[in-house]
Amino acid sequence: MINQEFKAMLQGKSVIRELSEYATARGQEIGYENVFDYSLGNPSVPCPEGFTQSVIDIYKEMDPMDIHGYSPSLGNTKAREYLAGELRERFNIPYETKHIFMTSGAASSLAHAFRLVTKPGDEIIGFAPFFPEYIPYIKATGAKFTIIPANTADFQIKFDEFEKALNPNVQAILINSPNNPSGVVYSEETLRKLASILEAKQKEYNHEIFIISDEPYREIAFDGKKTPYPSHYYDNTISCYSYSKGMSLPGERIGYMAFNPKCVDADINAIICGQISRGIGHNCPSATQQLAITRTGFKLADLSVYETNANIIYNELVDLGFEVVKPQGTFYIFPKALEESSIDFCNKAKEYDLLLVPGDTFGCPGYFRMAYCIDTEKVKRSMPVLRKFVEECYR
Repeated sequence: MINQEFKAMLQGKSVIRELSEYATARGQEIGYENVFDYSLGNPSVPCPEGFTQSVIDIYKEMDPMDIHGYSPSLGNTKAREYLAGELRERFNIPYETKHIFMTSGAASSLAHAFRLVTKPGDEIIGFAPFFPEYIPYIKATGAKFTIIPANTADFQIKFDEFEKALNPNVQAILINSPNNPSGVVYSEETLRKLASILEAKQKEYNHEIFIISDEPYREIAFDGKKTPYPSHYYDNTISCYSYSKGMSLPGERIGYMAFNPKCVDADINAIICGQISRGIGHNCPSATQQLAITRTGFKLADLSVYETNANIIYNELVDLGFEVVKPQGTFYIFPKALEESSIDFCNKAKEYDLLLVPGDTFGCPGYFRMAYCIDTEKVKRSMPVLRKFVEECYR
């Protein structure tokens, strides 16, 4: 018999994916250039030229057996050595090869991290608004996902609600900064306060509480600022990284986990993750991509377009009277809808070929997300359409 739980999930498909599919179909009718698709967070700038050249050089120069053979279960050793060195240099934390585990992107990192620090029945706390796929990721482990309501004033952590939710069953706190969908970066003050609370609760409960830090947008920060690195503030931190966003490589499915050298069992956590892989089938990410990351070094795509787009949209939204927190990074903005139901609001926008994602799917009803990883020329053309929609439907 087909597994009925997964079959039932067909009735709850991703709203984001459904909108993206609609955009494709609508584009075939009227031309995709006339569909203002703010649904899917798919990077819109090319990867660094050096990365493509690295792949070409690998295929030209290396022995095919070295390229296409299985990598070790913990990841290519040279890639792990390189990443430990890169993180040491960038964040002044003494990572070693043993603290790095290679993965097929951040989703794979999270799948390993959740299983590493919980068993069925344990609890993970996260904060709205949040990436909706966290729900099935955590449910699949047998752990409970407790969501703290959003602090819509600035989308930092609502600490009063958080402290009420803490209990001895909590094993991990899941954070995402810069945040999808709000575009907000957790401040140093937020991270310090979070760390202080968790350090006290670890002593009270007599067990570790881990921070699982989902960091695919780490390098997309605005106004010349850098994203505070959670491992600087709390020892029991597991960083889950993907090259999908900063290097524009979402289809290559490559990332890693970095275990703070001071966290519990830091020296063997990567080895344990190798055993977790045996149970979930996330063994050995692409050998080519691991080699290419090593050869390319730390290089980013030209991410400046995202800040340009953010400023255009933010200024227009403010001028139209929306309540909106200015993004500090990512390629998302998360305004409050002009009516109570963000679903109704987004359905009305759809009639204008403006595809916006209701905030309900991010645990924050009444808000909506715009993924502005599209050409700036198209962003500019969409602003009069947004204004027309607002004036005709809400003025």
